Amino acid sequence: MVCLVSRSGRELQRYHMGRRQVVGCIPYRYKRDGDGVEGDELEFLVISSPKGQGLMFPKGGWELDESEEEAASRESVEEAGVLGDVECKLGRWSFLSKRYGTYYEGHMFPLFVKEELDLWPEKKLRQRIWMTAAEAREVCRHWWMKEAMDILVERLGSIPQLKRKPEAIVL
Repeated sequence: MVCLVSRSGRELQRYHMGRRQVVGCIPYRYKRDGDGVEGDELEFLVISSPKGQGLMFPKGGWELDESEEEAASRESVEEAGVLGDVECKLGRWSFLSKRYGTYYEGHMFPLFVKEELDLWPEKKLRQRIWMTAAEAREVCRHWWMKEAMDILVERLGSIPQLKRKPEAIVL
């Protein structure tokens, strides 16, 4: 069962050295053909900003009562309506929030998507679009998310037999 209400407020937000901690993920899956058969080509999920200012990957505040992985999974459900396996961390970036004029720290993870929900908390606020790695990198509005995408693509390309079981890989 999935909660259909997004968390809100900043009471439980994590801060490190004055910087708000945000966690996000890059949802991906193997593309299926017209018959629903899984192929070898990967596709990545981007979402619209709630204010319609470009596309990005799901991300949001890391709260005191959850691990980084739990926050990444929660944000994926709330913003993109996808469930899956959170994989090994891609990295941490420091970036300036244009909205608030302060520095944040962003932590990014891959999410191997196993289920796409019909209903999710921010369905009325966001669009979700599956695309190739090159397309996702091009449309993503945040430089630090693009860097995370580059790391993920390189990691996935270095795994022998691209068609693999993500939960069985230790990176």
